[in-house]
Amino acid sequence: MERRPRIAADSDIPFLNGIIEPYADVVYLKGKDMTRESIGEADALIIRTRTKCNRELLEGTNVKFIASATIGSDHADLDYCRSRGIFFTNAAGCNAWGVVQYVMTAIFCSFSKRDQNPQGLTLGIVGAGNVGERLAKTAELAGFRVLRCDPPVQSLLENDPAYFSIAAASLRGDGGKFRIDRSKLKAGDFCTLEQLLKESDIVSLHVPLNKETEGMAGNSFFESMKNGAMFINSSRGEVLNEAALLKIRHKFASVVIDVWSGEPQICEDLLHSADIATPHIAGYSLQGKINATVMSVNSIGRFLGIEDLALYDMEYPVLRDPDFRPDKTGTWFSNMSGLFASHYDIEKDSTALKNSPGSFEELRENYAYRNEYSESVFELIDIINKREYV
Repeated sequence: MERRPRIAADSDIPFLNGIIEPYADVVYLKGKDMTRESIGEADALIIRTRTKCNRELLEGTNVKFIASATIGSDHADLDYCRSRGIFFTNAAGCNAWGVVQYVMTAIFCSFSKRDQNPQGLTLGIVGAGNVGERLAKTAELAGFRVLRCDPPVQSLLENDPAYFSIAAASLRGDGGKFRIDRSKLKAGDFCTLEQLLKESDIVSLHVPLNKETEGMAGNSFFESMKNGAMFINSSRGEVLNEAALLKIRHKFASVVIDVWSGEPQICEDLLHSADIATPHIAGYSLQGKINATVMSVNSIGRFLGIEDLALYDMEYPVLRDPDFRPDKTGTWFSNMSGLFASHYDIEKDSTALKNSPGSFEELRENYAYRNEYSESVFELIDIINKREYV
Protein backbone atom coordinates (compact mmCIF):
# COMPACT_ATOMS: atom_id res chain seq x y z
CA MET A 1 0.00 0.00 0.00
CA GLU A 2 1.41 3.37 -1.03
CA ARG A 3 2.27 5.70 1.86
CA ARG A 4 0.17 8.85 2.13
CA PRO A 5 2.10 12.14 1.99
CA ARG A 6 2.98 13.58 5.40
CA ILE A 7 2.72 17.30 6.10
CA ALA A 8 3.65 19.35 9.17
CA ALA A 9 1.70 22.62 9.36
CA ASP A 10 1.76 25.62 11.67
CA SER A 11 -1.34 25.39 13.85
CA ASP A 12 -1.78 29.18 13.79
CA ILE A 13 -2.39 29.34 10.03
CA PRO A 14 -6.11 30.15 9.80
CA PHE A 15 -8.66 28.24 7.70
CA LEU A 16 -6.24 25.36 6.97
CA ASN A 17 -7.59 22.66 9.25
CA GLY A 18 -9.42 19.91 7.34
CA ILE A 19 -8.49 20.97 3.80
CA ILE A 20 -5.52 18.68 3.19
CA GLU A 21 -6.49 15.75 5.44
CA PRO A 22 -8.43 13.83 2.74
CA TYR A 23 -5.21 13.57 0.72
CA ALA A 24 -2.37 13.51 3.28
CA ASP A 25 -1.54 12.92 6.93
CA VAL A 26 -1.22 16.29 8.63
CA VAL A 27 0.27 17.15 12.01
CA TYR A 28 -0.32 20.65 13.39
CA LEU A 29 2.39 22.27 15.51
CA LYS A 30 3.01 25.68 17.02
CA GLY A 31 5.74 27.47 15.10
CA LYS A 32 8.05 27.30 18.13
CA ASP A 33 7.47 23.54 18.34
CA MET A 34 8.66 22.83 14.80
CA THR A 35 11.95 21.08 15.49
CA ARG A 36 14.06 18.64 13.51
CA GLU A 37 12.57 15.83 15.58
CA SER A 38 8.93 16.91 15.29
CA ILE A 39 9.01 17.39 11.50
CA GLY A 40 11.49 14.65 10.66
CA GLU A 41 9.03 12.36 8.87
CA ALA A 42 7.22 15.16 7.00
CA ASP A 43 7.48 15.40 3.23
CA ALA A 44 6.34 19.04 3.24
CA LEU A 45 5.93 21.95 5.63
CA ILE A 46 3.39 24.77 5.75
CA ILE A 47 4.90 27.51 7.90
CA ARG A 48 4.81 31.14 8.99
CA THR A 49 7.75 33.52 9.51
CA ARG A 50 8.33 32.24 13.04
CA THR A 51 9.76 28.98 11.64
CA LYS A 52 13.35 29.42 10.47
CA CYS A 53 13.93 26.94 7.68
CA ASN A 54 17.67 26.36 7.80
CA ARG A 55 20.19 23.54 8.20
CA GLU A 56 19.51 23.34 11.93
CA LEU A 57 15.85 22.53 11.29
CA LEU A 58 16.01 20.56 8.05
CA GLU A 59 19.19 18.49 8.13
CA GLY A 60 18.36 14.79 8.17
CA THR A 61 14.61 15.24 7.63
CA ASN A 62 12.44 14.00 4.75
CA VAL A 63 11.27 17.52 3.90
CA LYS A 64 11.30 18.25 0.16
CA PHE A 65 8.83 21.14 -0.04
CA ILE A 66 8.11 24.23 2.08
CA ALA A 67 5.09 26.48 1.60
CA SER A 68 5.20 29.68 3.61
CA ALA A 69 1.77 31.22 4.20
CA THR A 70 3.44 34.63 4.31
CA ILE A 71 5.19 37.07 2.04
CA GLY A 72 8.97 37.19 1.95
CA SER A 73 11.61 34.50 2.20
CA ASP A 74 14.01 35.90 4.79
CA HIS A 75 12.99 33.16 7.23
CA ALA A 76 14.34 30.47 4.89
CA ASP A 77 17.93 29.66 3.99
CA LEU A 78 17.29 29.42 0.27
CA ASP A 79 20.85 28.45 -0.58
CA TYR A 80 20.70 25.51 1.81
CA CYS A 81 17.26 24.49 0.51
CA ARG A 82 18.50 24.55 -3.07
CA SER A 83 21.53 22.48 -2.13
CA ARG A 84 19.23 19.84 -0.64
CA GLY A 85 16.69 19.90 -3.45
CA ILE A 86 14.05 21.43 -1.16
CA PHE A 87 11.55 23.64 -2.99
CA PHE A 88 10.37 26.82 -1.25
CA THR A 89 7.30 28.88 -2.10
CA ASN A 90 5.64 31.81 -0.37
CA ALA A 91 2.37 33.70 -0.66
CA ALA A 92 3.70 36.83 -2.34
CA GLY A 93 1.07 39.56 -2.51
CA CYS A 94 -1.41 37.74 -0.28
CA ASN A 95 -1.84 40.55 2.24
CA ALA A 96 -0.87 43.54 0.10
CA TRP A 97 -4.22 45.32 0.33
CA GLY A 98 -4.22 44.92 4.10
CA VAL A 99 -0.88 46.74 4.29
CA VAL A 100 -2.19 49.50 2.02
CA GLN A 101 -5.13 49.94 4.39
CA TYR A 102 -2.72 50.13 7.33
CA VAL A 103 -0.44 52.73 5.74
CA MET A 104 -3.20 55.00 4.47
CA THR A 105 -4.94 54.90 7.85
CA ALA A 106 -1.66 55.59 9.65
CA ILE A 107 -0.97 58.64 7.50
CA PHE A 108 -4.35 60.25 8.14
CA CYS A 109 -4.39 59.28 11.81
CA SER A 110 -0.96 60.82 12.39
CA PHE A 111 -1.81 64.06 10.60
CA SER A 112 -5.14 64.27 12.43
CA LYS A 113 -3.35 63.99 15.78
CA ARG A 114 -1.17 66.95 14.78
CA ASP A 115 -4.13 68.81 13.28
CA GLN A 116 -2.22 69.14 10.00
CA ASN A 117 -3.46 68.59 6.47
CA PRO A 118 -1.42 66.26 4.19
CA GLN A 119 -3.22 67.32 1.02
CA GLY A 120 -0.81 67.59 -1.90
CA LEU A 121 2.17 66.22 0.02
CA THR A 122 4.69 63.80 -1.48
CA LEU A 123 4.67 60.14 -0.46
CA GLY A 124 7.92 58.31 -1.13
CA ILE A 125 7.54 54.54 -1.52
CA VAL A 126 10.73 52.53 -1.15
CA GLY A 127 9.99 49.18 -2.78
CA ALA A 128 7.28 49.24 -5.46
CA GLY A 129 6.33 45.57 -5.52
CA ASN A 130 3.06 43.89 -4.57
CA VAL A 131 2.44 46.25 -1.65
CA GLY A 132 4.27 49.34 -2.82
CA GLU A 133 2.58 49.61 -6.20
CA ARG A 134 -0.88 49.12 -4.69
CA LEU A 135 -0.07 51.84 -2.19
CA ALA A 136 1.15 54.10 -4.99
CA LYS A 137 -2.09 53.66 -6.95
CA THR A 138 -4.22 54.32 -3.87
CA ALA A 139 -2.23 57.37 -2.75
CA GLU A 140 -2.32 58.86 -6.25
CA LEU A 141 -6.08 58.31 -6.32
CA ALA A 142 -6.29 60.24 -3.04
CA GLY A 143 -4.32 63.18 -4.45
CA PHE A 144 -0.81 62.58 -3.14
CA ARG A 145 2.25 63.07 -5.29
CA VAL A 146 4.02 59.71 -5.32
CA LEU A 147 7.71 58.91 -5.78
CA ARG A 148 8.78 55.30 -6.34
CA CYS A 149 12.22 53.86 -5.68
CA ASP A 150 12.82 50.24 -6.65
CA PRO A 151 16.15 49.68 -8.45
CA PRO A 152 15.44 46.02 -9.40
CA VAL A 153 12.08 46.90 -10.98
CA GLN A 154 13.53 50.00 -12.64
CA SER A 155 16.33 47.88 -14.09
CA LEU A 156 13.83 45.35 -15.47
CA LEU A 157 11.98 48.12 -17.27
CA GLU A 158 15.16 49.69 -18.60
CA ASN A 159 16.14 46.35 -20.14
CA ASP A 160 12.62 45.47 -21.33
CA PRO A 161 10.04 48.31 -21.34
CA ALA A 162 7.24 45.79 -22.04
CA TYR A 163 8.24 43.48 -19.16
CA PHE A 164 4.99 43.94 -17.22
CA SER A 165 2.68 44.29 -20.22
CA ILE A 166 2.62 40.55 -20.84
CA ALA A 167 1.08 39.80 -17.46
CA ALA A 168 -1.20 42.83 -17.17
CA ALA A 169 -3.98 42.44 -14.61
CA SER A 170 -6.63 44.66 -13.05
CA LEU A 171 -5.87 47.13 -10.24
CA ARG A 172 -7.14 44.65 -7.69
CA GLY A 173 -5.10 41.90 -9.24
CA ASP A 174 -5.50 38.39 -10.58
CA GLY A 175 -9.10 37.60 -9.73
CA GLY A 176 -8.98 40.44 -7.21
CA LYS A 177 -6.43 38.66 -5.05
CA PHE A 178 -2.78 38.34 -5.89
CA ARG A 179 -1.32 40.54 -8.61
CA ILE A 180 -1.17 44.22 -9.46
CA ASP A 181 -1.27 45.87 -12.87
CA ARG A 182 2.15 47.34 -13.60
CA SER A 183 1.74 47.27 -17.39
CA LYS A 184 1.83 51.06 -17.74
CA LEU A 185 4.92 51.61 -15.61
CA LYS A 186 8.04 53.00 -17.29
CA ALA A 187 11.61 53.15 -16.05
CA GLY A 188 11.15 56.92 -15.82
CA ASP A 189 8.44 56.45 -13.19
CA PHE A 190 11.17 55.56 -10.68
CA CYS A 191 13.70 57.78 -8.96
CA THR A 192 16.86 57.34 -6.91
CA LEU A 193 16.67 56.82 -3.17
CA GLU A 194 18.54 60.10 -2.74
CA GLN A 195 15.87 62.05 -4.64
CA LEU A 196 13.03 60.26 -2.86
CA LEU A 197 14.38 60.99 0.62
CA LYS A 198 15.13 64.62 -0.26
CA GLU A 199 11.67 65.38 -1.68
CA SER A 200 9.26 63.18 0.31
CA ASP A 201 7.11 64.43 3.18
CA ILE A 202 6.21 60.81 4.01
CA VAL A 203 8.53 57.82 3.51
CA SER A 204 7.11 54.30 3.63
CA LEU A 205 9.27 51.15 3.40
CA HIS A 206 8.04 48.12 1.43
CA VAL A 207 11.21 46.20 0.59
CA PRO A 208 12.00 42.53 1.15
CA LEU A 209 14.65 41.68 3.73
CA ASN A 210 17.88 40.55 2.09
CA LYS A 211 21.60 41.35 2.14
CA GLU A 212 21.02 44.58 0.20
CA THR A 213 18.20 45.91 2.37
CA GLU A 214 19.24 44.82 5.87
CA GLY A 215 19.84 47.99 7.90
CA MET A 216 19.23 50.23 4.84
CA ALA A 217 17.26 52.74 6.92
CA GLY A 218 20.22 53.94 8.96
CA ASN A 219 22.18 57.11 9.67
CA SER A 220 22.65 58.39 6.12
CA PHE A 221 19.08 57.41 5.18
CA PHE A 222 17.57 59.48 8.00
CA GLU A 223 19.99 62.37 7.57
CA SER A 224 18.82 62.64 3.94
CA MET A 225 15.14 62.90 4.88
CA LYS A 226 13.30 66.19 5.30
CA ASN A 227 12.98 67.79 8.71
CA GLY A 228 9.43 67.23 9.93
CA ALA A 229 8.85 64.25 7.63
CA MET A 230 6.90 61.10 8.51
CA PHE A 231 8.57 57.67 8.54
CA ILE A 232 6.69 54.35 8.25
CA ASN A 233 8.08 50.83 8.37
CA SER A 234 5.72 47.92 7.73
CA SER A 235 8.14 45.72 5.74
CA ARG A 236 10.61 43.86 7.98
CA GLY A 237 12.11 44.96 11.27
CA GLU A 238 15.71 44.30 10.26
CA VAL A 239 15.45 46.73 7.35
CA LEU A 240 15.55 49.47 9.99
CA ASN A 241 18.53 50.41 12.15
CA GLU A 242 16.49 51.11 15.26
CA ALA A 243 19.35 52.82 17.13
CA ALA A 244 19.90 55.20 14.21
CA LEU A 245 16.22 56.14 14.17
CA LEU A 246 16.13 56.73 17.93
CA LYS A 247 19.20 58.97 17.68
CA ILE A 248 17.51 61.24 15.13
CA ARG A 249 13.88 60.77 16.21
CA HIS A 250 13.52 64.47 17.05
CA LYS A 251 13.87 65.30 13.36
CA PHE A 252 10.60 63.65 12.39
CA ALA A 253 7.04 64.80 12.96
CA SER A 254 5.73 61.23 13.06
CA VAL A 255 7.05 57.67 13.20
CA VAL A 256 4.98 54.55 12.55
CA ILE A 257 6.44 51.10 13.29
CA ASP A 258 4.72 47.77 12.69
CA VAL A 259 7.75 45.46 12.40
CA TRP A 260 10.64 45.07 14.84
CA SER A 261 14.11 43.59 15.05
CA GLY A 262 14.17 40.50 17.24
CA GLU A 263 10.41 39.94 17.37
CA PRO A 264 8.68 39.08 19.63
CA GLN A 265 11.16 40.89 21.92
CA ILE A 266 11.02 44.51 20.86
CA CYS A 267 12.86 47.76 21.62
CA GLU A 268 10.70 49.54 24.17
CA ASP A 269 12.48 52.86 23.62
CA LEU A 270 11.37 52.77 19.99
CA LEU A 271 7.94 51.52 21.01
CA HIS A 272 7.28 54.53 23.21
CA SER A 273 8.87 57.07 20.87
CA ALA A 274 6.73 55.98 17.92
CA ASP A 275 3.45 57.78 17.32
CA ILE A 276 1.87 54.54 16.15
CA ALA A 277 3.36 51.18 17.16
CA THR A 278 1.71 47.86 16.31
CA PRO A 279 2.61 44.14 16.67
CA HIS A 280 3.38 43.18 13.05
CA ILE A 281 -0.28 43.20 12.00
CA ALA A 282 -0.22 45.63 9.06
CA GLY A 283 -1.18 42.86 6.65
CA TYR A 284 -3.64 41.11 8.96
CA SER A 285 -6.73 41.33 6.79
CA LEU A 286 -9.29 38.55 6.61
CA GLN A 287 -8.93 38.31 2.86
CA GLY A 288 -5.13 38.32 3.14
CA LYS A 289 -5.19 35.37 5.51
CA ILE A 290 -7.53 33.45 3.21
CA ASN A 291 -5.26 34.29 0.26
CA ALA A 292 -2.21 32.95 2.10
CA THR A 293 -3.89 29.67 2.97
CA VAL A 294 -5.30 29.16 -0.53
CA MET A 295 -1.94 29.90 -2.13
CA SER A 296 -0.16 27.49 0.23
CA VAL A 297 -2.67 24.71 -0.41
CA ASN A 298 -2.38 25.27 -4.18
CA SER A 299 1.42 25.05 -3.94
CA ILE A 300 1.30 21.83 -1.92
CA GLY A 301 -1.21 20.40 -4.42
CA ARG A 302 1.03 21.16 -7.37
CA PHE A 303 4.04 19.64 -5.60
CA LEU A 304 2.17 16.46 -4.67
CA GLY A 305 0.35 16.24 -8.00
CA ILE A 306 -3.07 16.43 -6.30
CA GLU A 307 -5.35 18.37 -8.63
CA ASP A 308 -8.08 19.00 -6.05
CA LEU A 309 -5.55 20.85 -3.88
CA ALA A 310 -3.77 22.53 -6.77
CA LEU A 311 -7.11 24.07 -7.86
CA TYR A 312 -8.52 24.59 -4.38
CA ASP A 313 -10.27 27.87 -3.66
CA MET A 314 -12.26 29.18 -0.76
CA GLU A 315 -15.36 31.31 -0.62
CA TYR A 316 -14.40 34.85 0.24
CA PRO A 317 -16.59 37.03 2.43
CA VAL A 318 -18.39 39.79 0.57
CA LEU A 319 -16.57 43.07 1.08
CA ARG A 320 -18.96 45.44 2.77
CA ASP A 321 -19.62 48.84 1.29
CA PRO A 322 -18.57 51.69 3.58
CA ASP A 323 -21.00 53.20 6.04
CA PHE A 324 -19.17 56.50 5.59
CA ARG A 325 -20.68 59.22 3.42
CA PRO A 326 -18.80 62.44 2.57
CA ASP A 327 -19.89 65.57 4.40
CA LYS A 328 -20.76 68.18 1.78
CA THR A 329 -19.61 70.92 4.16
CA GLY A 330 -16.39 69.08 5.00
CA THR A 331 -12.90 69.50 3.63
CA TRP A 332 -10.80 67.05 1.63
CA PHE A 333 -8.90 66.28 4.82
CA SER A 334 -11.89 65.78 7.11
CA ASN A 335 -13.60 63.50 4.59
CA MET A 336 -10.50 61.45 3.76
CA SER A 337 -9.69 61.07 7.45
CA GLY A 338 -13.24 60.05 8.21
CA LEU A 339 -13.30 57.48 5.42
CA PHE A 340 -10.08 55.72 6.47
CA ALA A 341 -10.88 55.89 10.19
CA SER A 342 -14.32 54.38 9.58
CA HIS A 343 -12.67 51.16 8.37
CA TYR A 344 -9.85 50.72 10.85
CA ASP A 345 -9.11 51.97 14.38
CA ILE A 346 -5.32 51.91 14.21
CA GLU A 347 -4.98 53.77 17.51
CA LYS A 348 -6.61 50.85 19.30
CA ASP A 349 -3.94 48.47 18.01
CA SER A 350 -1.17 50.90 18.95
CA THR A 351 -2.49 51.48 22.45
CA ALA A 352 -2.77 47.73 23.08
CA LEU A 353 0.92 47.16 22.28
CA LYS A 354 2.17 50.23 24.13
CA ASN A 355 0.25 49.18 27.24
CA SER A 356 1.55 45.61 27.09
CA PRO A 357 4.73 45.15 24.98
CA GLY A 358 5.22 41.70 26.52
CA SER A 359 1.98 40.58 24.86
CA PHE A 360 3.38 40.98 21.33
CA GLU A 361 2.75 37.38 20.26
CA GLU A 362 -0.58 37.14 22.06
CA LEU A 363 -1.83 40.30 20.34
CA ARG A 364 -0.88 38.81 16.96
CA GLU A 365 -2.38 35.39 17.61
CA ASN A 366 -5.67 36.80 18.88
CA TYR A 367 -5.96 39.58 16.33
CA ALA A 368 -9.41 40.28 14.86
CA TYR A 369 -8.66 40.30 11.14
CA ARG A 370 -9.76 43.45 9.34
CA ASN A 371 -11.84 43.48 6.18
CA GLU A 372 -10.20 44.94 3.10
CA TYR A 373 -11.66 47.76 1.05
CA SER A 374 -14.50 47.16 -1.37
CA GLU A 375 -14.46 48.83 -4.76
CA SER A 376 -16.85 51.42 -3.30
CA VAL A 377 -14.07 52.66 -1.02
CA PHE A 378 -11.80 53.36 -3.97
CA GLU A 379 -14.68 55.13 -5.69
CA LEU A 380 -15.19 57.29 -2.59
CA ILE A 381 -11.48 58.13 -2.41
CA ASP A 382 -11.68 59.38 -5.99
CA ILE A 383 -14.92 61.27 -5.35
CA ILE A 384 -13.52 62.99 -2.26
CA ASN A 385 -10.29 63.92 -4.01
CA LYS A 386 -12.22 65.45 -6.92
CA ARG A 387 -14.81 66.97 -4.54
CA GLU A 388 -17.55 65.53 -6.73
CA TYR A 389 -19.80 65.12 -3.68
CA VAL A 390 -20.25 68.89 -3.32
